Amino acid sequence: MSNPFVQIVEPLDPKQPQKKFFNLSKLEDVRYARLPFSIRILLEAAIRNCDEFLVKKGDVENILNWKVMQHKNVEVPFKPARVILQDFTGVPAVVDFAAMRDAVKKLGGDPEKINPICPADLVIDHSIQVDFNRQPDSLQKNQDLEFERNKERFEFLKWGSQAFKNLRIIPPGSGIIHQVNLEYLARVVMDQDGYYYPDSVVGTDSHTTMIDGLGVLGWGVGGIEAEAVMLGQPISMVLPEVVGYKLVGIPEPLVTSTDIVLTITKHLRQVGVVGKFVEFFGPGVAQLSIADRATIANMCPEYGATAAFFPVDEISIAYLIQTGRNQEKVMCTKKYLEAVGMLRDFKNSSQDPDFTQVVELDLHTVVPCCSGPKRPQDKVAVSDMKKDFETCLGAKQGFKGFQIAPDRHNSIVKFNFEGCDFELAHGSVVIAAITSCTNTSNPSVMLGAGLLAKKAVEAGLTVKPYIKTSLSPGSGVVTYYLRESGVMPYLSQLGFDVVGYGCMTCIGNSGPLPESVVEAITQGDLVAVGVLSGNRNFEGRVHPNTRANYLASPPLVIAYAIAGTIRIDFEKEPLGINASGKKIFLKDIWPTRNEIQAVERQFVIPGMFKEVYEKIETVNKAWNALDAPSDKLYTWNPKSTYIKSPPFFDGLTLALQTPKTIEGAYVLLSFGDSVTTDHISPAGNIARNSPAARYLTSRGLTPREFNSYGSRRGNDAVMARGTFANIRLVNKFIDKQGPQTIHFPSGEVLDVFDAAERYKQAGHPLIVLAGKEYGAGSSRDWAAKGPFLLGVKAVLAESYERIHRSNLVGMGVIPLQYLPGEDAGTLGLTGRERYTIIIPEKLKPQMNVQIKLNTGKTFQAIMRFDTDVELTYFHNGGILNYMIRKMAS
Repeated sequence: MSNPFVQIVEPLDPKQPQKKFFNLSKLEDVRYARLPFSIRILLEAAIRNCDEFLVKKGDVENILNWKVMQHKNVEVPFKPARVILQDFTGVPAVVDFAAMRDAVKKLGGDPEKINPICPADLVIDHSIQVDFNRQPDSLQKNQDLEFERNKERFEFLKWGSQAFKNLRIIPPGSGIIHQVNLEYLARVVMDQDGYYYPDSVVGTDSHTTMIDGLGVLGWGVGGIEAEAVMLGQPISMVLPEVVGYKLVGIPEPLVTSTDIVLTITKHLRQVGVVGKFVEFFGPGVAQLSIADRATIANMCPEYGATAAFFPVDEISIAYLIQTGRNQEKVMCTKKYLEAVGMLRDFKNSSQDPDFTQVVELDLHTVVPCCSGPKRPQDKVAVSDMKKDFETCLGAKQGFKGFQIAPDRHNSIVKFNFEGCDFELAHGSVVIAAITSCTNTSNPSVMLGAGLLAKKAVEAGLTVKPYIKTSLSPGSGVVTYYLRESGVMPYLSQLGFDVVGYGCMTCIGNSGPLPESVVEAITQGDLVAVGVLSGNRNFEGRVHPNTRANYLASPPLVIAYAIAGTIRIDFEKEPLGINASGKKIFLKDIWPTRNEIQAVERQFVIPGMFKEVYEKIETVNKAWNALDAPSDKLYTWNPKSTYIKSPPFFDGLTLALQTPKTIEGAYVLLSFGDSVTTDHISPAGNIARNSPAARYLTSRGLTPREFNSYGSRRGNDAVMARGTFANIRLVNKFIDKQGPQTIHFPSGEVLDVFDAAERYKQAGHPLIVLAGKEYGAGSSRDWAAKGPFLLGVKAVLAESYERIHRSNLVGMGVIPLQYLPGEDAGTLGLTGRERYTIIIPEKLKPQMNVQIKLNTGKTFQAIMRFDTDVELTYFHNGGILNYMIRKMAS
């Protein structure tokens, strides 16, 4: 063994000498005990993988010396224990792997070398939509439709699970990726290849951070980065600062974990934690269940941190037993963590490590709240919701404004639904969804919703029939305990039937609203509302017809559904009036924390988890019946509109091409701040008047067969046409929202794809101008792949969200950043100029480059290749090209 740290290897149990571990306590280095627990995991991975090639002794020293090196922009490698993918991001990853096999073969290499080296799990959870609800067989109907729409994709994934080693697929209908990870896939401590070591994971979904609640270090990466990790490459990352988040106090009885997480989200956005780790400590952590911690960790992308880590403690160990994990393995886990100093006692302050900075929250100060109407960090106390929404109605168009004229604030539109007359107004709730990984993993809020539904039904309250209500649990375990505890019939009575196991409404798979509701909203230009227990509420995401969307706890979702409007003050106004004429207030039916905990103790038991997960890979009969090819190279079907060999590797040679200066680029789009990957990446439904729709029509499909962009992520022709196709896109060149831009040579206003095609045919390179936080939101590889296929060579922004910048690098698109204090305004840029970006022969991380305009003006920008490894990828034209050359040579 060439590892320079071999002297600290020893058996965990002398009776099992073949099972070893790197005993970090034997480093005998005083710095180790002062490291944040999250950094200790980075250190262990560096020591265990130290080969003086990919991971060097100097990297280990830099991590050990974290207190000094955290501020010095030092690059360190990290090899996670495993990778997790969901189907929307997993399909393009498997497509890329299949195409890489073809490319390696063309270059004379062995295609079967392209294989996941690092174990990968793919959970199919993003395909199912709420097409049917409020019907006894909604679940089966939605699942049948899911298979009908996605059969081709599912066959391809099944081929991938057979063709590639180390790739396990969890079939559709099993649950949401992060909940399945928490309840089943997470090991906490790995026992692999004769070694014990901390479990760690990167995933192709930004909410991979949820697993940090269990003490497994994990975060979201782009699909491109994940593929490199699967191929055995370490992630190159800047050694992060670690913000210590101290929790003290005890929450009020009526406060839910959702309220706590929305409070923390707003707080940490204000603190500023982009690119940093957050590590939780303090006696208040002991007040939180693993589900509560996971809820807080899940929202990590919404406050912008890389990871939100809760070290393993006795509550984590108890959770492993509660969720049916093998008791003997759990005891080994505890023994290992104690041996390496990674088991935490939150009440013991002498264990508190050093942090970059410390911020504090007293849980006693948290009040019930929601977030919205357009961003997850915009917290609103429930007591202020009515007033806040009414202020937003008249406020200038923006994150907290809809610019509705004052004389229209009380507009009412009458409509008929199923033979009955109803009214809609600004603030009317038309979607109420208990959905998403954030909350459905948490028995306290799910049982809280069930108990509230029971009390509401018993009090004689109902939900109006036109409101699209749905319940999409994160795993079969949730359905199990809701049923066993007796609350399921009451949820169903209010319209919250189980409609599917998947992300559903939270990712925009909310399905259609009734036509009469859509007509009423359109007729009155109403700001209709979606209320969901999700983690994202960006404009245009949940549904095109809900301009306001609020994140809320599952019990509050039901409360607002019963009220039918967001314009209610629960303190003063009743939720409804029952058949006896009695006014029922929210406080009359809200369950207490003690009530919820009593039901949870009785009904959330290990047997449930064992029963559900023992048969998870075989329970779906439709999946079992799929017929997938068995060849090692995929046979691409030219007629397929779902799976297509991508053009990323066309013309690839073994020899490197020298990066060239970008000459006379036009600006394709000019943006302000907070342009999210939802704006950039194709997502949601395919609009009938879009370039993607025209392409699918040309292939003989009818609008009914279009499906969603997410389901077509394996087809680059659809995805390129859906890039920048969001209906809420705000392009400074155009005076209204929408996916259009100006083609400057002709002066025509065109769909973004059509303009990009015109530029490409004329041989003109393109760039994008943007403000702060470009690429915020979900880790979507198509937010980088799409612009690359449109011919975008560089983006010039004030700042980037971490994952998206990394994805741009992975596709060979240059992320440029204005110098501090400069932006398009200070430099007088209109975006109508042509830009020449000088690329010097010798590149260094984060160097300044010169940009010349055709107006004669010149200025400098920072080239945001942050590490030498990123520069290597750029020289290769992207990370996948680098891997192909490596495997083919």
